[in-house]
Amino acid sequence: MKRPEQLRSHQWYGTDGLRSFSHRARTRQLGYLPEEHLGKPVIAVLNTWSDINPCHVHLRDRAQAVKRGVWQAGGFPLEFPVSTLSETFQKPTPMLYRNLLAMETEELLRSYPVDGAVLMGGCDKSTPALLMGAASVDLPAVFVPAGPMLPGHWRGEVLGSGTDMWKYWDDKRAGLIGDCELAELESGLARSPGHCMTMGTASTLTAAAEALGVTVPGASSIPAVDSGHDRMAARAGLTVVGLVHRDRKLSDVLTREAFEDAVVTVLGLGGSTNAVIHLIAMAGRAGVRLTLDDFDRIARTVPVLADVRPGGQRYLMEDFHFAGGLPGFLSRITDLLHLDRPTVSHDTLREQLEGARVHDDDVIRPRDNPVADEGGVAVLRGNLCPDGAVIKHIAAEPRLLKHTGPAVVFDDYRTMQRTIDDPSLGITADSVLVLRGAGPKGGPGMPEYGMLPIPDHLLKQGVRDMVRVSDARMSGTSYGACVLHVAPESHVGGPLALVRTGDLITLDVGARTLRLDVDDEELARRRARWTPPPPRYERGYGALYSEQVTQADTGCDFEFLARPGTVQEPYAD
Repeated sequence: MKRPEQLRSHQWYGTDGLRSFSHRARTRQLGYLPEEHLGKPVIAVLNTWSDINPCHVHLRDRAQAVKRGVWQAGGFPLEFPVSTLSETFQKPTPMLYRNLLAMETEELLRSYPVDGAVLMGGCDKSTPALLMGAASVDLPAVFVPAGPMLPGHWRGEVLGSGTDMWKYWDDKRAGLIGDCELAELESGLARSPGHCMTMGTASTLTAAAEALGVTVPGASSIPAVDSGHDRMAARAGLTVVGLVHRDRKLSDVLTREAFEDAVVTVLGLGGSTNAVIHLIAMAGRAGVRLTLDDFDRIARTVPVLADVRPGGQRYLMEDFHFAGGLPGFLSRITDLLHLDRPTVSHDTLREQLEGARVHDDDVIRPRDNPVADEGGVAVLRGNLCPDGAVIKHIAAEPRLLKHTGPAVVFDDYRTMQRTIDDPSLGITADSVLVLRGAGPKGGPGMPEYGMLPIPDHLLKQGVRDMVRVSDARMSGTSYGACVLHVAPESHVGGPLALVRTGDLITLDVGARTLRLDVDDEELARRRARWTPPPPRYERGYGALYSEQVTQADTGCDFEFLARPGTVQEPYAD
């Protein structure tokens, strides 16, 4: 156990100077007795709760459980409100603000008398943002996932948030359901606090956090309203105090091996394509170089074992949890993992997985009966995406995984929305829908526009999937033959900017290629005539974002945050 004078917070509280006297006096002003905090590890509880974030609306209560655990372990908890990134409400996209929360997390932990941290998040961008910022400070830290919401229900159907929203919205456009059914669905899709209960981006990223070893075991799949979620939060508070005393920092946990295991986990779960961007960014903050090539290499060795929608066909996160959760899932792929690395709870992942098992082979498949033989995300290369693109091919119709068709090009999302159903565009089931101007700089913020809608006249004919290509992202709850994250993006002059309606595009997932079937001389002529679009922002945070954000293949972090270098500790006395 650390002596009081070895704690980082001692600089603020324990010296004989004027500043320490002032800090102690102001802590009395907060109502705390000296014996409540002096000489104890100070634990920052970073809470992304807000009234506008349904994924996190219960975290106000969970913070009390975290504090309970910290007090029980002999620490001193202090709750800090930080930016809430609500996928459901924040426009143009919370991805625009992921790096802002990462900066806030980093600077808050560095500038206050903090010895360790509990990071509370779960909605898509909050998990990577909190971990990116905390990794840059490198204190002992534990992540508390918000947990999935309860399954949805409607007329005897079990609904998955997001996934069934897309499905039934298309049914409405095809004339299969009406306004009454849609009104009922509004009340049935999302029934409780918590993030999406499909294997969307939120569940994928919290599973990745658990695989990295920064949560307590089994944390990522506990339903948000289950009493086990309260107990998990308390356990996290207990755990972080022990980490402070053992001086186990995030850098001890977030190793190269940990990130490779997180990639294995994401691919084996059939998880969200968004995890590619976020894990690359998170790894960069931890000093680990993770690339698209790592994802492609690992994908060829990992079977998809989780039959959880949308990559799977049947089950949701509550089913996954009671089938064994992530510990059970990992117990079936131990040969693909680095078992001798530490986690926040155990000295080795091997020790953490002892006794883990699967209780339902339909939900978490055995190795000899996978959902798919290879990981659920494929990395594509070609003259249309020289720096890479991705596709969640297990969520696409197999007939489209090798396809050539004429492009129908949309220069921006609003134009696409306004004209997609126009019969004069001549869109057929063989067309390749192309959206540009939706990348990191062009979006702005790389919104989830990549699941372009299918024209209503094709929906009425029964067409439910088409090849779609963009420099955007798509919701992890989405599905379809959507090629995403095309890099470089069109806004900076990537080849996507040169595509014209009628050009043939060839997708071949088996060969991992995406090609624009136009000769190099013609592309050179088009490039010579291309002019950069005006910047999206002239001032404010948006201008900083546009100046600093990197491309999708390198994680969309800010260059000045991603680069290596030291930051001076504050002088507190």
